[in-house]
Amino acid sequence: MSEVPVLANTAVAIVGIVVLIVRFRVNPVISLVVGSLYLGLATGLGVTRTIRTITTGFGDIMAEVGLLIAFGVLMGAVLQETGAIEQLVDRLLHVFGPRRLPHSMALTIGTLLQAIYLDVLLVICAPLARTASRRIGPLGSARMGAALAIGLESGIVLMVPGVGALALAALLHVPLGTMLLWGLVLIVPTVLVSVTIMSFLFRRGLWNSATDEDAAVASETAAPAPPQTQKADTAEPARVRPVPAVAMVGGTPAPGPAGPGTRRPGRPAAGPAPGPAGAAVPCGRWKDPPLLVRFAPLVTALLMIGGGAVAQATHTRNPVLSFVSSPVVALLTGLVGTLIVARLTVGRERVERALVRGFKDSGQILILTAVGGSLAAVVGAGGLGRILRGYFSTGGHIAPLLLVWAVAAALHLAVGSVTISAITTAGILAPIAPGLGLDPVLVALAIGAGSLFAVHVTSNTFWLLQSLMGQTTRGTLKSCTLGVSVASVVAVLLLLPLSLFL
Repeated sequence: MSEVPVLANTAVAIVGIVVLIVRFRVNPVISLVVGSLYLGLATGLGVTRTIRTITTGFGDIMAEVGLLIAFGVLMGAVLQETGAIEQLVDRLLHVFGPRRLPHSMALTIGTLLQAIYLDVLLVICAPLARTASRRIGPLGSARMGAALAIGLESGIVLMVPGVGALALAALLHVPLGTMLLWGLVLIVPTVLVSVTIMSFLFRRGLWNSATDEDAAVASETAAPAPPQTQKADTAEPARVRPVPAVAMVGGTPAPGPAGPGTRRPGRPAAGPAPGPAGAAVPCGRWKDPPLLVRFAPLVTALLMIGGGAVAQATHTRNPVLSFVSSPVVALLTGLVGTLIVARLTVGRERVERALVRGFKDSGQILILTAVGGSLAAVVGAGGLGRILRGYFSTGGHIAPLLLVWAVAAALHLAVGSVTISAITTAGILAPIAPGLGLDPVLVALAIGAGSLFAVHVTSNTFWLLQSLMGQTTRGTLKSCTLGVSVASVVAVLLLLPLSLFL
């Protein structure tokens, strides 16, 4: 088939997927499969080959990344149940103080805490950040809101084990250790520079407490907080905006109004049952383990994966090291260690409850990632990769990266979901990635950076942040939409020099 029909039918398929998700609120999994079916039939693959290509692409991605996503989500659910997140934020406040808290909290959320399901992490951290913002001063709500948004959204697509980063690595065949190391190299300066830029803009008059914060929050931050250490107030603000257009969970559209990220009337916010001052009530034999012990299994798993990447880069071959650094073995080790610590801390019953919640949360993420593989397989079989390879291969290293970033940014503007735009972009570009003359990890990170651009009103992160931080819609457009967009641009600008060395 000639170039024009292939390009036209691909454009129709992508626009159709976006319209189904945004206009008709069809679940993205169904929308991506329908778009893949149309594209396969329209490009002449035929019924049998189209279905075989979709199912093969689905299975290949599940085989590569399914266990990794499941282990990561389960580990995060158990950490949430033990109250480790609240303890970590309290420690950050104690060590770095309120002035440096936006940088330290954003960096911690974007790196160490990416095993936690995004909406759950936001619901846990936002009330803590709101309480801490009173100690920062009049710009506390703005700075903490921007820091939360930047850390949450950047981590999900740039840092392993964020579900977006895992999906990008699988779709583009990037070794997970390589994705972890280079994602860490990129996300640390991205977060620090972006939070600094937003703080500078807020100090230069971008933020107006009278119009960007609810009256109650503005009055809270106007008066200095008492000097003693404040405990987190985990009570949810009374006003929670409905999510317009499409409900999102963890950066992806939820299955419906009663999806895992939706609050029912009378249902408490996600997280462990609060005890005194909002802390989790320990029910195990080990009442209060040190913070390092709580996170040691997760940190160990990441070090094991990173060690494998270092061994690969130095051409070190050792069967034992290869086994230990395997992502499946590493994350399984982290999960088992987290379960042991949690059993000793909060007891068997609460651990089992956390696992049930984790299995529920991971279901849609797994299927959504796998149908992204189906779309990639159909795109490759239909000939689009061959056509686009010619367009992307001109202009050296920099132009292709900018084009990749622009495609992901455009899809995110249309869909409004960081994860879906990243997975869809990877599905479209995966067939041409080997012919770009770029290391696949650069393509993955460029897609992740582009998918961050302009988090807006169709994102659940936007509305949860607006409600839990007590900001107006105008204020959230500044702290969340502008803040994450700044991170998107900073990330791609930092990525361009890296492309000269990889």
